[in-house]
Amino acid sequence: MLNRVATVTRERCTNQDAEWASCKPVCSEAVKQLLTRHSVGAKHLLPPAPTEDQVWLAVASALRAPDHQKLLPFRFVLIPDGARPLLGELFADFARRSGKSDEEIVVERNRAMLGPLLLAFVTCIEKDHPRVPPHEQWLAAGGALSNFLTALHIMGFGAKMLSGRKAADPFICDAFCEPGETLVGWIAVGTASKAPHPRHNDSPDTVLRRWQPPKRLTDAPQN
Repeated sequence: MLNRVATVTRERCTNQDAEWASCKPVCSEAVKQLLTRHSVGAKHLLPPAPTEDQVWLAVASALRAPDHQKLLPFRFVLIPDGARPLLGELFADFARRSGKSDEEIVVERNRAMLGPLLLAFVTCIEKDHPRVPPHEQWLAAGGALSNFLTALHIMGFGAKMLSGRKAADPFICDAFCEPGETLVGWIAVGTASKAPHPRHNDSPDTVLRRWQPPKRLTDAPQN
């Protein structure tokens, strides 16, 4: 269940200076699923898509991300199937204005039809908020997006965030954004048609470090 609390504990290391790698993690089932999450390219996403209730649950999961002052600096825009050809024309117009060939225009138009479900992800960052600087708001939006993708994965679906230069195109942005908002991109969702490729560079040791206090602090007189 999505409301199940995921916990992970690490066995105590008897040696304080032991490397993190020597401490074997003990994972709950939820964390085991988290550790298998990966993006799935839109061309590898097939029906069935999640139901509206499942999308609602994924958005509810997004709302559990840390959000200082509860600003909700993001929103999801569900694109109905009947409106996707119109989005395809926006993509084609962007490709045409970018000087693409006729073949490339067709490819760009068809991108709007990849994946059985498509949503846009939009942010609204308050640049002058008195308590929450922009970088914290961006982190909140990123955390929400991550929770959304992870919830879909736990429910058995694949997904991928798609952006590119067209996400910054004023004509396309105007179709999705209110004043002050930013179109981050689109999320393609469906059922993965292929197994994930194993990744060999996901070692926590590449991003996990023990704090080494600077010399100016260690050499300072102790009160």
